[in-house]
Amino acid sequence: MSATIKLENKHFPVLLKELVSIISPLYGGTFLDCTFGQGGYSQKILEKKNNKIIAVDRDKDVYLYAKKFEKKYNNRFHYENIKFSEINTINIKPKELKAVIFDLGYSTNQIKDLSKGLSFKSTGKLNMKMGLNEFSCHEVISNMSEINLYKIFKYYGDERYSKKIARKIARFRNKKIINTQDLTKIIDSVKRFKNSKINNSTKVFQALRIFVNKEISELINGLINAFYLIPVGGIIAVVTFHSIEDKIVKYFFKNYSEVKNSSRYVPFRENNDRCFNLKNRKPITPNAEELKLNPPSRSAKLRYAVKINNECNFDEFIKKFQNLIDIENLQFDK
Repeated sequence: MSATIKLENKHFPVLLKELVSIISPLYGGTFLDCTFGQGGYSQKILEKKNNKIIAVDRDKDVYLYAKKFEKKYNNRFHYENIKFSEINTINIKPKELKAVIFDLGYSTNQIKDLSKGLSFKSTGKLNMKMGLNEFSCHEVISNMSEINLYKIFKYYGDERYSKKIARKIARFRNKKIINTQDLTKIIDSVKRFKNSKINNSTKVFQALRIFVNKEISELINGLINAFYLIPVGGIIAVVTFHSIEDKIVKYFFKNYSEVKNSSRYVPFRENNDRCFNLKNRKPITPNAEELKLNPPSRSAKLRYAVKINNECNFDEFIKKFQNLIDIENLQFDK
């Protein structure tokens, strides 16, 4: 466990009331919390004594919280330190599973843990590993070619100055870019202006976090495995925090909840192409009260869908985002 982790760092589970209102009609079974964190969602669900939680998280430090839950809730709570793309390996009784929940944001502890180096406000090393990783951010900055750094910044961060930032990193990394401040100084030297709405480093740090943690394939595989785990009538609910995540989740639910007719002359009819019933086509966002209490929730969007079909082919889903998946597989040059 990192020495900087403290249990008293309070994390506010985003859109908790809204999530509970969606899943509460299904109470009386097992709920899969795919991003346990400090257990905000799990704790609220476990208030009802006929509920059980299976929680997973890739961050090993999360076990500090999971251990308390195991002691308090005994056989109603089970925790596994795995990535949520691996939830298909969990021993779950499908008929008892009511909902699968994803909160894709970082917890307060993770942001404040200097050893993780997730934030540009950190003074720690360029790590960014959330757990069960193949490499760190420092390895990416030190070993990735200029053209590949450009692709990461452009497609994962939508960074306007991707080429210039990648070029300057490649030029100066022999002097060792070790910590977050080293990187932010390079970014600031390229973007010589201050934007009051967004920090100069925000998009580059987002892109690097996505790449280091392979968040694209994690999300895509997590959603697909969630579909196959839950029975018909079960719910998949996802809270996203940036546009790439939301685009993936929106497409997953919307594309597979629509009836696809082969011809405009064929009358509209229900068919076996639909996998979900999508009751809310627009995302649920935090209200004014929550925004005041927890300003970081401003970018949160909650989407959910009800499974209505056991058979579904997700080839089209994977193909839609194949270019983003391919970037995750870029190789180091040295």
